[in-house]
Amino acid sequence: MELRVGGKRVFAGTGGRAFDPALPAAVFLHGAGMDHTVWALQTRSFAHHGRSVLALDLPGHGGSEGPALSGIPAIAEWVLEVLRVAGVRRARIAGHSMGSLAALEAAARAGDAVEGLALLGFVPELGVHPDLLEAARAGAHAALDLMVGWSFGAQARFGSTPAPGLWLAGEAMRLLERASSASLATDLLSCATYDGAGAAAARIRCPTLFLLGAEDRMTPAAKGKAFAERIAGAAVTVLPGVGHMMMIEAPVATLAALKTVL
Repeated sequence: MELRVGGKRVFAGTGGRAFDPALPAAVFLHGAGMDHTVWALQTRSFAHHGRSVLALDLPGHGGSEGPALSGIPAIAEWVLEVLRVAGVRRARIAGHSMGSLAALEAAARAGDAVEGLALLGFVPELGVHPDLLEAARAGAHAALDLMVGWSFGAQARFGSTPAPGLWLAGEAMRLLERASSASLATDLLSCATYDGAGAAAARIRCPTLFLLGAEDRMTPAAKGKAFAERIAGAAVTVLPGVGHMMMIEAPVATLAALKTVL
């Protein structure tokens, strides 16, 4: 599905069904350097079970025109504008990694218009090592090597997946290689400089899920669990044996958890 937002093309995956703003909307936000395809199984399931799906390509990613937006608040405001353009009055939002920061910020700004929130691979301060940021700015492949190397749990790194012949690390690498190096650098800087998670959490009133990987080395589960206490009634699910890319490492378990809030 294509939209025009601020005069620029925006692409959103709809899970294989036409988007209908009359249905409850489930919105999915990807992480740094990624695009909507990381949500393939989850979006298809929601689209075929009573939800209208918008798996957004953020500006400068996938099929959406750039440049990438600088700063988590800017991404959050853009997401809310996309929903207005699409005719969505109420939504439930899931975000992964950088997308989880944007989802939290968007939900805080939207108030009652967001009815459910899922934060995957979340930590309130998503620190970025200076070497990784410098490699991304230089367009060096080392940046992608570092990200992929830290993104998966042990099972996925050694090839364990329910889909025969699928190499998860290779899939993630090909996705990052398609991304603009400038967009990746902007994404990482946005993560590194965001300091508004605490203030945003204080404004969240909707059902909220923290979905975390027990073997996540990029956003450790312990930090996400501790932060979850700031949101009244927030649920925490930790997936055993799973790293940062839970949507593709454990797609069925991720889907089951998302169904509790989306």
